[in-house]
Amino acid sequence: MQFLLSEDQKMIRDMAREFASDKIAPFAMSWDQNHEFPMETIRQMAELGLLGMTVSEEFEGAGLDTVSYALAVMEIAKGCSSVAVTMCVNHLVCSILQDYGSQQQKDRYLKDLASGREIGSFCLTEPQAGSDAQNQKTRATRTATGWVLQGKKAWITNGTYASVFVVTAVTSEDASGKKEISAFLVPRNAKGLILGKPEHKMGQCASNTIEVTLEGVELSEDAIIGGENGFKVMMNGLNSGRVGIASLCCGIAASAIREAVNYANERVAFGAPIANLQAIQFKIADMVTGLEASELLTLKAAWLKDSGKSYVESASMAKVFASEMVNRVTAEAVQIHGGNGYVREYLVEKLYRDARITTIYEGTSEIQRLVIGRGVLKKGFL
Repeated sequence: MQFLLSEDQKMIRDMAREFASDKIAPFAMSWDQNHEFPMETIRQMAELGLLGMTVSEEFEGAGLDTVSYALAVMEIAKGCSSVAVTMCVNHLVCSILQDYGSQQQKDRYLKDLASGREIGSFCLTEPQAGSDAQNQKTRATRTATGWVLQGKKAWITNGTYASVFVVTAVTSEDASGKKEISAFLVPRNAKGLILGKPEHKMGQCASNTIEVTLEGVELSEDAIIGGENGFKVMMNGLNSGRVGIASLCCGIAASAIREAVNYANERVAFGAPIANLQAIQFKIADMVTGLEASELLTLKAAWLKDSGKSYVESASMAKVFASEMVNRVTAEAVQIHGGNGYVREYLVEKLYRDARITTIYEGTSEIQRLVIGRGVLKKGFL
């Protein structure tokens, strides 16, 4: 991978790697066990420019490319994937605002999000509508002065700590049942915005996840992002988000491989380190190969985005491949550890739990395959 990177990109990667090693990794196990959201660490990341990496300097971002962002997420995720997903969701909100926000919206929200003075949250999923986004029930009704939102959102990352929420809602529906879905900016202090209690999850326990209820939330006309036909806002945001999640998967996998290699060299069985066993060597070979392929797929999608080219299918390829890879890699890391891999004293137990969600959020593996297959069939191949 080294030959693909510029000196600036390597510098960003190394900075994120050092920060993750010094400020994240030593505390990740404790955060996980205590379900603790590491706000102070998030603030430190903001000071380094890691929360608004691709936002232009005009809006207090770092003005970097998507490849640099992907590299940074990989490194942060090596330290803790919960911290990385907080970074990814804030980046998703920043991307939506930068691409579709009005000047007023950017001045009000984007500067604070990119600088890390505030963090954002993206509200798409509902209790009965995940992959089937068109089935969402949250409604936005037009009034004389703007909009009123009514509905419920589920599995909302950063929700407890977010200052602004990008919320999708149905704005109209024709006789055939086809819905127009728009995106709205909802400030934390909006009357009728109710934040639920944090979910107790299987993994990524230091990432905050809640339910959000909107009970007659009144918004002004300028709260809408990108006009009433906002489905493109939502989908383009998800495409960008998938690059981040693929990067996160690579980071988790790299940590799992490191732990497995170290353990294999230390653990003695039958009079020699288990690293001498061909069965272990084959596992490590497959793990490293999967990671290398995932990194290349992810960086290709990031490069395509930076080049202004279509990257939809590439982002989905990176996401589905990397997320399924990390589930295999962490499972093998546990297997190499034997019984020790099943107890919380060893990091691989946490990594195994953290990996499981990656084939589900930001679009399930099944949805990614639909995106890839339909795109190839529509555009043709080669």
